[in-house]
Amino acid sequence: MSASEQHHSAPNDLRASDWHARVWTLAWPTILSNISAPVVAAVDTAMVGHLGEPRFIGAVAIGAVIFTFVQWGFSFLRMGTTGLAAQALGGGHRVEVNATAIRALIVAVIVGFALVMAQNPIATLAFYFMQGSAAVEAGAQSYFAIRIWGAPAVLINMAVLGMLFALQRMRAALVTQLVLNVVNVILDVVFVVGFDLGVVGVAWASVIAETVAAGLGLYFLWQALVQLGGAWHGLDLFNAARLRGLLVTNANIFLRTLAVQITFFYFASAGARQGDIVLAANALLLHLFQIMSYGLDGFAFAVEALVGNAYGARNAGALRAITRSAAMWSALTAIAMSLSYWILGESLLRLMTDVEIVITTAKVYLPWLICAPLICVWCYLFDGVFFGTTHTREARNSIVLAAAAYFPLVWLLTPSWSNHGLWFAVLVFMAVRGIALWLWFPRVLSAATPESSTRAASD
Repeated sequence: MSASEQHHSAPNDLRASDWHARVWTLAWPTILSNISAPVVAAVDTAMVGHLGEPRFIGAVAIGAVIFTFVQWGFSFLRMGTTGLAAQALGGGHRVEVNATAIRALIVAVIVGFALVMAQNPIATLAFYFMQGSAAVEAGAQSYFAIRIWGAPAVLINMAVLGMLFALQRMRAALVTQLVLNVVNVILDVVFVVGFDLGVVGVAWASVIAETVAAGLGLYFLWQALVQLGGAWHGLDLFNAARLRGLLVTNANIFLRTLAVQITFFYFASAGARQGDIVLAANALLLHLFQIMSYGLDGFAFAVEALVGNAYGARNAGALRAITRSAAMWSALTAIAMSLSYWILGESLLRLMTDVEIVITTAKVYLPWLICAPLICVWCYLFDGVFFGTTHTREARNSIVLAAAAYFPLVWLLTPSWSNHGLWFAVLVFMAVRGIALWLWFPRVLSAATPESSTRAASD
């Protein structure tokens, strides 16, 4: 690891202007790491998107949506782990950093194998709600039946990334994700182009790549924890207070993420009901939407680690400076992404498929994607702040408010606006999240003062 990564805890005495460099130092590897994931998902689609029929794109889209729904239902393994470990590090509790890692990995293994065991009822329920044409659904079922076997590796990788982000080992996280994605792309080509396995080949490529990445990530995490130097005895893994805090934090993140996944699951389902062409067009646009989301989340992940350290040290001034710096760079990046989609949108669509009717349909809805970065950037940024400080109740409540706006809009607008109504509702969903968290941000600042820590200890 580089010298910059040896400096684990956030230097809370930096001037406000110095936080720009600090945020970028942590953000750029995370941005590259994050963007690589949806890029590979787009490659998965491209592999079947040039087979000549929209049903192949739809099959991978539906299968991936279902697996992602299951996977991200347990994203607290990444988000909650980062906040808890970063705060322990900022407070100087190195033994608790090790304990946090062990707890997260135990949960990842148990939940991962439970998902494999429960794959049949999960698939039955998911395909009941996610209905496409018979041909699309058959391909999606084949994809999911294979992909679910990668669940343990995926959840272990989440826990590992959560710890690496907390320890500010962003380059180790980048290498792990790049290896995952490079292996995935190579196997896509081998299985789909070389062996003509189609949708099944895409699924096996993902499972193998995820397993390789989990092993590499565990190696990097072990290195990081050894270098940190925390003791491995007296971990007190089952401390009642710690477990209670872990349960509350993870329950809020679980409910919050479940609501997000239901929103996008419903989006995909509503698109599927409009036919295979609209389903395929939305799948292409959602890949670009995810590239935007994962890219902007790079700043959120950097913020999680930095504000977690500042919050653990009860330094409200540093927390405010970190957020301002990240907000400026996030906004500039969002503007650049919007311009990129405006200029290159059609070219990016053609990279993923040569089915002309799908491209033509996707171009109709492309303006929504062009607007998305400017609207979505704020909820991503403040998610990082609230997860890093483990103010997960507010993050959960912001989703409740956003969902209360989203579903009525879908039901009211899709009869007349069809797919335009779906995209409008999604952007309103993202906007409400950002506004709510911005309004609640003063609560985080107030809780980050030494006085609040003293009051909490005396209560």
